[in-house]
Amino acid sequence: MTTNIDADLLLHTTTQTTTAQHPAKDRAALKKACQDFEAIFIQSAFKAMRKTVPEGGLFAKSNAIQIFEDMFDQNIAAGIAKNQSMGLAEQIYRQMEKNMPTDK
Repeated sequence: MTTNIDADLLLHTTTQTTTAQHPAKDRAALKKACQDFEAIFIQSAFKAMRKTVPEGGLFAKSNAIQIFEDMFDQNIAAGIAKNQSMGLAEQIYRQMEKNMPTDK
């Protein structure tokens, strides 16, 4: 899963001067990063659940099927994180928002 999480934004928000200049933009970036993290978490849960399904059946599981399943899980996880959030992104956002400077 490709994500654009800016580690500096998450770790050093109180010390950056650009954060004080654009707090609304930084809050939107933080919200997006939290949603991306939730999508990664959901995708890893899907991957763990898929491992519990016994292999077998009419056709052997090829590399192409595994790639398709990974891409499918990634897409579904991103949709869940964006539209039907489990609440993880919101909780992380609330926690990280406390470290951001206040709007002036």
